[in-house]
Amino acid sequence: MAKQNFTITVDGETHDIRAEPDMPLLYALRNQLKKKGPKFGCGLAQCGACTVLMDGEPIRSCVTTMDSVDADLRTLDGLGSPEKPHPVQAAFIAEEAPQCGYCTNGWMMYTTALLERNPDPTEQEIKDEFAGLKCRCGTHMAIMRAVKAAAKEMKA
Repeated sequence: MAKQNFTITVDGETHDIRAEPDMPLLYALRNQLKKKGPKFGCGLAQCGACTVLMDGEPIRSCVTTMDSVDADLRTLDGLGSPEKPHPVQAAFIAEEAPQCGYCTNGWMMYTTALLERNPDPTEQEIKDEFAGLKCRCGTHMAIMRAVKAAAKEMKA
């Protein structure tokens, strides 16, 4: 398949990407735009490490092709900065939710999407949102504490 030009908006900035239409979005984010948040995990949309938000909804960028990107994208890199972290990032740090940290991108992006949609989720709504995300280290309880802390901070 021949390469084409794509214009995508990521973290508020517009970028021109030259790629094959069926190339995974993740490759453009990591290799061309140097985004460090989304990670290559399984490559099959089963773990969530590659999650980004497209118009506020979580998508798995490892299976999202360049020709299907039709909205603004937000990555973990665009949520906050070390000097001024997003409330979700600050809560994950405060609760020491990451252990190895590889999957943390997915959990934070799903948390962000959930709290922007529903600033006061129940524990069951949080669990439902996270269906399909994987953490091999087993930090699920710390992640739950972080989500609840971020919800409180975002409501304040």
